[in-house]
Amino acid sequence: MVPPNLLSRIVRAALQEDIGPGDLTTRAVIPSPVRARGTVTAGQPLVVAGLEAARMAFMALDPAADIHLETADGARLDSGGTLMVVEGDAASMLAAERTALNFLGRLSGIATFTRRCVDQAAGTGASILDTRKTTPGMRLLEKEAVRLGGGVNHRFGLYDAILIKDNHLAVVARAALPASLPCPGAVGEAVRRAREFHGPDAPIEVEVEDLAGLDEALAAGADLVLLDNMPVEMVARAVARLRSSGSSAELEVSGGITLENLASFARTGVTRISIGALTHSAPSADVSFALCPL
Repeated sequence: MVPPNLLSRIVRAALQEDIGPGDLTTRAVIPSPVRARGTVTAGQPLVVAGLEAARMAFMALDPAADIHLETADGARLDSGGTLMVVEGDAASMLAAERTALNFLGRLSGIATFTRRCVDQAAGTGASILDTRKTTPGMRLLEKEAVRLGGGVNHRFGLYDAILIKDNHLAVVARAALPASLPCPGAVGEAVRRAREFHGPDAPIEVEVEDLAGLDEALAAGADLVLLDNMPVEMVARAVARLRSSGSSAELEVSGGITLENLASFARTGVTRISIGALTHSAPSADVSFALCPL
């Protein structure tokens, strides 16, 4: 999913950030070429992600390196399992090591945490989605890791989907909204404007904070309604209200979702659960690199 030329630029920028003008320690300690084998190992059970970024990091500094991928992105690996084996110049591997492990640890951590969330919602029909709360410059890689963990990608940016949020509504609400509008109120007016601007076929999602906002969104013809920071009991009522309305809209819930309460939200009948923590708070996976001269 990540174009190779973009991934290469990201990897090279990461290497430059770490190495700068040169690896002072390795230059002093290993002055002569030494061929070695390096093994990347999982220190915990994990879902693998980031293999290509790690491979590129090693290859960028030693194009002649021989790299064996021992697993695949998206695979589940037990603690002690091997991700990859690299044979080549020891100094080059030492310089690339931290960058390669940072990609593997960060992305495998996201994939692993996503899988835990997906497992919590298993059997309910609810999909687990990511958000735009990503590391700047790393969005495509992090969203790919979510997908590898079994999650679904929400919009990639402001350019590929319509999502009317609370601050949009705050601006719309400052205007005098006549009571004669078909759906009086900021939610209805924002949906109406979006529909008028983008046409009848564009999916429109709007964020609401209460059941009155839900009613307004459904009356305005929203295709998706994001229930923001609602307690699980109110979400259940929202699902019942949607079903009785005859609307074909989908409900998405977000805000305050944790591993502990995720299953409860999934059982309400919502079809989408978006979790910012998938990318902004997933703990890095434990991966290590052991080097042995040949």
